[in-house]
Amino acid sequence: MRVARWCPSAPLLVAILLAWPPAARAVPLLRGFGGPAGFGTGVLPPNDDGSSAPIDLTGAFPGGLRFFGGPYTQFWVNNNGNITFRGPVYTFTPMPFPIADQPMIAPFWGDVDTRGGGAPDRNGVYWHMEPGRLIVTWYRVGYFRIHDDLQNSFQLIITNALDCGLGDFDVEFRYERCEWTTGDASGGRMGFGGTPAQAGFDAGNRRDFVEIPGSRTMDILRLCETSNVGEPGIWRFSVRDGMVSCPDTGALCDAGGVGACAFGITQCEGRDVVCVNIGRPSTERCDGIDNDCDGTVDGDGLCPDPLHVCVRGVCVPPCFEGGCEADETCTPEGACVETACLDVTCPAGERCVGGVCVGGCEGVVCPHGQQCFAGRCTNLCAVLECGEDEVCENGACVKRCPCRRCPEGTTCLGDGTCEPEGCGLVVCDPGYYCDRGTCRDACEGARCPDGQHCVRGECVDVPVARPDAGPPGSPDGGLSGGDGAVVEDGGTGADAVVAPPRRRPPMRMTGCGCRVHAPASPGAALALVIGVLLGLGARCRLGSRRRG
Repeated sequence: MRVARWCPSAPLLVAILLAWPPAARAVPLLRGFGGPAGFGTGVLPPNDDGSSAPIDLTGAFPGGLRFFGGPYTQFWVNNNGNITFRGPVYTFTPMPFPIADQPMIAPFWGDVDTRGGGAPDRNGVYWHMEPGRLIVTWYRVGYFRIHDDLQNSFQLIITNALDCGLGDFDVEFRYERCEWTTGDASGGRMGFGGTPAQAGFDAGNRRDFVEIPGSRTMDILRLCETSNVGEPGIWRFSVRDGMVSCPDTGALCDAGGVGACAFGITQCEGRDVVCVNIGRPSTERCDGIDNDCDGTVDGDGLCPDPLHVCVRGVCVPPCFEGGCEADETCTPEGACVETACLDVTCPAGERCVGGVCVGGCEGVVCPHGQQCFAGRCTNLCAVLECGEDEVCENGACVKRCPCRRCPEGTTCLGDGTCEPEGCGLVVCDPGYYCDRGTCRDACEGARCPDGQHCVRGECVDVPVARPDAGPPGSPDGGLSGGDGAVVEDGGTGADAVVAPPRRRPPMRMTGCGCRVHAPASPGAALALVIGVLLGLGARCRLGSRRRG
């Protein structure tokens, strides 16, 4: 018999828990598999801490599944939000990965209690198998002890990857409804507090595991909002040779160094996430970033217009004779600065536009095949080193095809990359790329960082104007071709480089194309507060005795 007890703490803790947002909804669950709720004919009866009988895998996966060992030819569906491969698991309070002896895949290991009734509209655990696919669903399930006021809906989908190797598979976690984190016997009250649920993979060897960020904290409630593939509520992983791909890659990180050279991106190294430096020094520009990594941001003589000065990352005209526009103010230093930015101090690497601090990638659309980091368009595939079974595409290390499915309109090549259809025999000139058999300009639609323009598929610096470069009386020193556009030396006709005149960056900016996985959750700060309050309250530990 296990007994649920509440560890008393400050009344403020209860108030915070009750104020926690009770519901978050994200992607819909997959349905249409028959059974009482459309999730399959395999059904667990209403229970607490129960499990299925062993279920044969070989009908869907003839060679079984390789998961840190195996191949496994059977599995168990456990009521508490996981499946296991060596036997049932009745444990209700999630133990920190790694644990011993029980390989587990857990979309949401918490104290699920389906005795609240209402099936098939709620409180159901189902499974469905078909050739090459297994779907296990926990649909609108409550928590111990027989609480039905808050409900969670989540799904585990395993798909065969035989093209990669016998026993290889892909895993998807889908989260439709996220309302509670903890059962009463795990130290929770009203669905929160105590020891929250855990999500991820455990090899059962006390060594190998992959844990989704936020596990065993209040942030686990945000699974409906977070993702490692850019789709809120969806987490995807590949299992190759029995090993699980690591999550949370492709995010910006600090790789050490100065200025732009400190920028890195997270990548997998084995099962670990490491920060790979992608920052490289480049020509200093007026953009609020230390581009050349010399420890100094911006400087003099960086503006294309020789009469302008670089102030707070923006080229602006001087105002020694007045003449600032209506939305600008003449500063004591003698420069026209946006009035909305006078009292705004931006962090390093950002500048003020319209009263708001924006990064160097704000409003930037890089040429085809490049990504924006630290105010610079970079081909990350020229920087990143991918694993033996990976290739770099669009600035990210991905599994070689056919181990991954190529996007629609592309075909799998022998080197493991996905190529647009019709491009196998097409050779394009530098600065162009093939799209469905047609060579397209990589600069088409590109919007380079301020102070640069796109030439042959690359964002290059606009040359600084020379005051004596043009005939007397020319307002721009002879750099314009009569329409106000600045013409770069060294090109004529189609090769001429023309940049539109720009007095200062446009006021309205659009989003940056930088790729970031699993953004930080707003629940982190609240989780920290709850952790402190719990530490101040009475301390007690609950036994893990099975109740009859």
